Amino acid sequence: MAPKNKFSKEQIVDAAFHIAKTDGMDSITIRKVADQLGSSIAPIYVNFNDVQELKQAVVKKVVNVSHHLLNENNTGNPFSDIGVTSLQFAKMYPVLFRDFVMKQNDYLLDYDQEMENSLVTHMKKDSELEDFTDEELQTILFKMRAFQMGISVMVANGLFPEKVGIEKMKEMLDSVAEDIVTATHLRKKKE
Repeated sequence: MAPKNKFSKEQIVDAAFHIAKTDGMDSITIRKVADQLGSSIAPIYVNFNDVQELKQAVVKKVVNVSHHLLNENNTGNPFSDIGVTSLQFAKMYPVLFRDFVMKQNDYLLDYDQEMENSLVTHMKKDSELEDFTDEELQTILFKMRAFQMGISVMVANGLFPEKVGIEKMKEMLDSVAEDIVTATHLRKKKE
């Protein structure tokens, strides 16, 4: 007889997410999740075949958290929205940020392409960017992400002086975004 399903998939993923956000993705084990739930391992195996399947569910939750933050920051300025979202994620979830961004891993193989497509779609809503092709938007996004990632890494690692708050970082992101878009427009005119 199969063990009774005592916990929902969502509760199990939430417990695994809690472990990941405090100790990192590599710390997720079936035993630790069971301990987090105050349970045996049986209910976890009722919902997930193995720890890798559970970790993929946690990755999906991280993606959903990222999308939720992006939607909360929907000001109509895509670069600002993307940058502020990254800064917030790095500040709220520094361990996860380091796991996903600063470590070689397989967790985000599908996430990066999905997120890039979503961000390019988000960028197309900006009238200042509507004349660019998808390829040009991807290049602009890559340049901006390189700068934004540097700031986010500094946030996740506590390297910014306390006097430099989110607003100052947002000003820096906006300034660099404006520079990148202006330079891309100028290059496009030369062609």
